[in-house]
Amino acid sequence: MEIKIFATIFTAVFIAELGDKTQLATMLFAADKDVSKMTVFLAASLALVVASAIGVLAGSLLAEYISERVLSYVAGFGFILIGAFTLYSA
Repeated sequence: MEIKIFATIFTAVFIAELGDKTQLATMLFAADKDVSKMTVFLAASLALVVASAIGVLAGSLLAEYISERVLSYVAGFGFILIGAFTLYSA
């Protein structure tokens, strides 16, 4: 395992996840006094692991047919569309 790549990916994902709707939903579940905090932690962690696994699998499959550069452009364009839609909706 390359520690530099690991650290870069960890940092990027960690920063992207801070304060997003997933973390807010997890906080709401954890705020319920009748729900075990360990259950919330384990369920949320497993959900993030599965979502990440889907992302890795999809990226690996797409990379076999589409160049990394094109995938970067498509991802960037998708983020721009989501941002524009969010601004328009607000």
